Amino acid sequence: MATQMNGHAPVPVPARSAIGDDRTAVRSHRLRVLLVEDDEQDAMIVQDELAIANAPIDVVQAFTIAEARGMLDGVDCVLLDLGLPDAQGLGALEQLLSVADRTAVCVLTGLGDEALGMEAVARGAEDYLIKGQVDGAGLSRALHYAVSRKRLDENAMRLREIEMRQQESARLERGLLPQPVKKTDAIGVHMFYRPGRHSATLGGDFYDVVQTGPDRIDLLVGDVAGHDIDEAALGVMLRVGWRALTLAGVPEEAVLAAVEQVLVTERAAEEIFATVATVTVDLAQSRVAVRLAGHPPPLLLSHGRCAPLPAAFGTVLGVVPGAIRPTAHVDLDSEDWSLLMYTDGLIEGRYGDGTERLGVERLCTLLSTPEGRAVPLPDLPAWLVGRAEEFNGGPLVDDVAMLLLTSRDGGR
Repeated sequence: MATQMNGHAPVPVPARSAIGDDRTAVRSHRLRVLLVEDDEQDAMIVQDELAIANAPIDVVQAFTIAEARGMLDGVDCVLLDLGLPDAQGLGALEQLLSVADRTAVCVLTGLGDEALGMEAVARGAEDYLIKGQVDGAGLSRALHYAVSRKRLDENAMRLREIEMRQQESARLERGLLPQPVKKTDAIGVHMFYRPGRHSATLGGDFYDVVQTGPDRIDLLVGDVAGHDIDEAALGVMLRVGWRALTLAGVPEEAVLAAVEQVLVTERAAEEIFATVATVTVDLAQSRVAVRLAGHPPPLLLSHGRCAPLPAAFGTVLGVVPGAIRPTAHVDLDSEDWSLLMYTDGLIEGRYGDGTERLGVERLCTLLSTPEGRAVPLPDLPAWLVGRAEEFNGGPLVDDVAMLLLTSRDGGR
């Protein structure tokens, strides 16, 4: 808005809405204002007018844009003259805005330069004031309103950024946590994901389930090191790559090597790695093939008992590209079994008062208790996380993803 004087009282003319009308609140905060003005007489007039109005404003002065650049720390608002020794007109404004993006800026114009003031507002200034046409009370009000508008703009921008991150997280979630590709009713699939307490967005945990034949189901659980958008996006690439390779019928022993190649090619730094567990279930033969790349082993639930699948602990993806990760084959009970695949966020929480972790063995013990065996299979992943959080004394730090594959009776 342009604040002008008609000779008797200040007349504020709003240029924007959503300022609010709580003038007491606006006036109560004491402002620190940087006056960028090379004319000593004009600078004295500004300070005298504010003093006469007893305005809650502290003024410091800079004579050039170069000097102003080093005086912005702690400043609420800049009152900028557009005719300075080292910058003129809108160029002065643009130079200042380039270094004062979080500080409100009002410009000072001459009586015949109102069009320049309006253009300054269009270029990013919060307001323009016409020299000689505003008294101390009007100037104080204009500066306080400018600061308020700047904060409103910043809050709106932050809200928009949050909304955009939420939308991006939703898209990534669809990529990390897809719906299974499954036709058979002979087995059930229960999926679970819980972000860690520190995660503003999804982390790098991912899973997938695809049926590649009448009696064959392939499963994947993985975890990219890190907890941000970049790691989540890389997890999506790895999962999609695995699904494409698996559906294309690439030999099992070649799939993880190809997924690792995607990781090495797409990661932002050499320190980024991923752990992965894959399982291929042959329903006709009641057998599973297990491959681990630095990942905790899947758990087999059968006849009320729980045990980790005896698979070799292969090298994590991205540390030693091309490393051999052997395949373990395990026979299943034809009628009574479940397989639980999970990321390490589930077992790395504290257990007790010391530094001990929940770990794989305690997780198995928990699943074998009467309480664990009584939990309905669809509710089992959420129950496990709840118990892990009880042992941890609060929310788990890391993200947790789980896949539970069950036969007809589910091993209970």
